[in-house]
Amino acid sequence: MRVTRMIGATRKFLAVASLHVHRFMRRIHPAKLIFAGYAFYMALGWAILCLPVSQSVPVVPLDNLFTAVSAVSTTGLVTVDPGTSYTFLGELVILLLIQAGGIGYMTLGSFVMMATAQHLSPLRERLARTAFTLPEDVSVGSFIRTVVIYTLVIELVGACLLYLQFAASGVDNAVWSSIFHSVSAFCTAGFSLNPNSLENFRGDVGVNATISALSILGAMGFLIAWDVWRGLTRRSFALSFTSKVILKLTGAFLLVGAAVIFVSEPGIAALPSGERLLASFFQTMTTTTTVGFNTHPISTLTPAVIVLLFFLMAIGASPSGTGGGLKTTTFAAMIGLVRSTVRRRPEITFFNRVIAPARLQLAMASSAYFVMLMTPAFFLLCLTEPGKDFEALLFEAISAIGTVGLSMGITGSLSDFGKLTVILLMFAGRVGILTFGIALASKDEEAGKREQEDLLV
Repeated sequence: MRVTRMIGATRKFLAVASLHVHRFMRRIHPAKLIFAGYAFYMALGWAILCLPVSQSVPVVPLDNLFTAVSAVSTTGLVTVDPGTSYTFLGELVILLLIQAGGIGYMTLGSFVMMATAQHLSPLRERLARTAFTLPEDVSVGSFIRTVVIYTLVIELVGACLLYLQFAASGVDNAVWSSIFHSVSAFCTAGFSLNPNSLENFRGDVGVNATISALSILGAMGFLIAWDVWRGLTRRSFALSFTSKVILKLTGAFLLVGAAVIFVSEPGIAALPSGERLLASFFQTMTTTTTVGFNTHPISTLTPAVIVLLFFLMAIGASPSGTGGGLKTTTFAAMIGLVRSTVRRRPEITFFNRVIAPARLQLAMASSAYFVMLMTPAFFLLCLTEPGKDFEALLFEAISAIGTVGLSMGITGSLSDFGKLTVILLMFAGRVGILTFGIALASKDEEAGKREQEDLLV
């Protein structure tokens, strides 16, 4: 009898506690829950990587933390070589962290829930709508299904293509390497099992094309995949204004950036014509998508090209995707603001469409956040790393907050305080902007007599 009462009391206590936790969670802004969720995954990954069974050679806890944060934030900066420092278990943990960070830690859980319960809880819907910056007319459940299926299909195809090329090139354990690099590329993480990233494949058209396609498909965002899917399943095919902006700006950055590097970088100009073109495009692609792989040593690039990479890394990828940075749509909104201000127009337009004030406000807040966080972090790096070049430290800071993962070769030699600074930048670059209340997905008020376009930033 006493045992029965204890079991009943325990169940009642758990039910009441669960109810209070649920009510508490509903009162918290979704952005803060996402913030906490990513922090939990980083801490969990850190704990597993610290286990001796995860390490091939002893790795200090700070370097394990750096690796875990870099993986979840899909940055790719590393202080130790993942391919030689960790066992298969450690590499698998890194890959799972990359996947969770790339498509959102709540996405797979929501997908499983829908497969069993056929619907999402209101809290999960709020989290997903905030994480992906979804407009109100997009069904959260359908969108998550599309994201998961799209991700798994693209990564599977990419892994198969990479396997054929890695096996032909004699890469050790080609199956695992192809899977790892496919997921890393699509999630724009830039983690590689090779100590020199993809420099050995600089002239390999197949590897360059596969990695580039995976990175671009991930970085341009799931909204484009959603738009295309809706268009294919309906009678009329029409991309949203946001998708059109993403496609045009991404294409422009890739073409212009590749042309500038092709012409102005002496180290790349000395290569054979075909290899020169590949290297120019790949380095532009890797910064524009924030994937972080490299086929040419970054430390050998001239200051002019480094400045170009500064710009591309800061702008970054697109919303609702796997990449980082300020986002192409934020750049579009700021360009629209400048043009309209210079021309003294009351409405902010881009591509002849009016941008809603709420979206413009979010773009300005994101840009201000980027600058206000970058400035003190870069100042601290200059204080704690006195022997390192100014441009190398600036490159490291922008790469970290933009979750790019490129480096001029100083990451492993940073002091402990410098590593902590970069860790905070990577974390902030992945989840910090969400705390500004990204969930401005409600319908915007009309501006004057012209219809506003819902440009997601």
